Amino acid sequence: MILDEEPLLRSRGLYIDGHWVRAGAGGTREITDPADDTVIAVVDEADHDDVRSAVAAARSAFAAGRWSATPATERADYLVRIADLLEQNRDAIARIETLDTGKTLRESHIDIDDVIAVFRYYATLAEASTERRVDTGNPAVLSRVVAEPIGVCALIAPWNYPLLQMSWKIAPALLAGCTMVAKPSEVTPLSTVALVALIDRAGVPAGVVNLVQGGGEVVGSALTTTPEVDLISFTGGAATGTKIARNAAEHITKVALELGGKNPHIVFADAEFDTAVDAVLTGVFLHSGQVCSAGTRLIVHESVADDFVAELARRAARIRVGPGIDPSSRTGPLVSRQQRAKVEAYVALGISEGATLVAGGKRPADPALAHGSYYLPTIFDNCHRDMRIVQEETFGPILTVERFATEDAAIALGNDTAYGLAAGIRTADPVRGERVARALRHGTVWLNDFGYYTPAAEWGGFGRSGIGRELGPGGLAEYQEHKHIWHNTAPTVEGWFAD
Repeated sequence: MILDEEPLLRSRGLYIDGHWVRAGAGGTREITDPADDTVIAVVDEADHDDVRSAVAAARSAFAAGRWSATPATERADYLVRIADLLEQNRDAIARIETLDTGKTLRESHIDIDDVIAVFRYYATLAEASTERRVDTGNPAVLSRVVAEPIGVCALIAPWNYPLLQMSWKIAPALLAGCTMVAKPSEVTPLSTVALVALIDRAGVPAGVVNLVQGGGEVVGSALTTTPEVDLISFTGGAATGTKIARNAAEHITKVALELGGKNPHIVFADAEFDTAVDAVLTGVFLHSGQVCSAGTRLIVHESVADDFVAELARRAARIRVGPGIDPSSRTGPLVSRQQRAKVEAYVALGISEGATLVAGGKRPADPALAHGSYYLPTIFDNCHRDMRIVQEETFGPILTVERFATEDAAIALGNDTAYGLAAGIRTADPVRGERVARALRHGTVWLNDFGYYTPAAEWGGFGRSGIGRELGPGGLAEYQEHKHIWHNTAPTVEGWFAD
């Protein structure tokens, strides 16, 4: 299904200094639909010189002050304008996102609604984002902490939630008064191209938002090694995040890193059975498990484990896998054949490690799905923490099951991970739920729920899940420098070194 007719994608080049331009070296990349491996678009691919031009445009725009000097309330008006344009183009962008990522159209519509909510939320912070008064105890002193934009930002988003994750970066950066160079994943760039087209249409000044496309080795490296960038915000894998942190250290560049998770979903014996089964299935198999906060580790009380796992396996086998554009599909393909190969390798590893395969573990048999990157929802029982499939982020439709006997054991298992992004708890006892939530070392903890978030609450993780926070006031603070201005309104001679 070619997207040539989509107006938001008519310009698939690079967006630099307010203009759509072709890649200098003429590089291009084919973008494919993972549902059937057909080419849906061809986009320009930047080289080092293109990245330097984009960074220079952002640096020039920031130095000129044509955005940072704009009052925060006026910058907020632009965010509202962008949100309005997103609403007007909601269906078109959702379709682009589904064809590019493989996720269901229902999921894509939810993503676009969340993107709109993010822009609208940050617009509400304009009044509170610029200054804080401090009482020094001296009435002659006016002491203020003022928030100023950090400068030029490199914004690097992942392939699983390309538009949503990019909005978490662009919206607060714009409100803060920063200029930026956005790099979507080379695998799923199309919705970001559409967003930048709307940002252009909204009238954001030239040079404030720039777009470069391409792989990490060239474009990502150029963005993260230059001293002309003041902040690197990256969402993606831990290995790449570690490399970016090393690059940034060379110039003491600030970094904000969200690096994934291996997230426990703890089910106590008193949890309502059907509700818990439903939540566990959704938590792990939404978007075919390609979610950084997916509940890929079920930690279930031993007294209910057998029945719980049996019901999970029964229902997992009934999940309809199919093209995301088909309304009857409940989950779509993996994003690429390469990603499916990684998932298949983890399944083979789980079997070799002695885990019990109780559901899935193979490609669907339907011949109509043979050309897509599909894989069935997969469940492994009898897992333990020495297994790599329990320790490592598989980023696919794989659920591992561990069992516990006591609350302390459940907490210990939940915290026994190098990551710490998110966790879920299911229990009918609110006191226990609160106790366990406070004990878990994860950035987000859901109690009798899973997967939801609000733009007003910070998002990020402990441990190897990253550095810094997105969303909420803390997400705005990542794009600000805070300056203390001490103003003595009645200076006198202190006489410290009097003659």
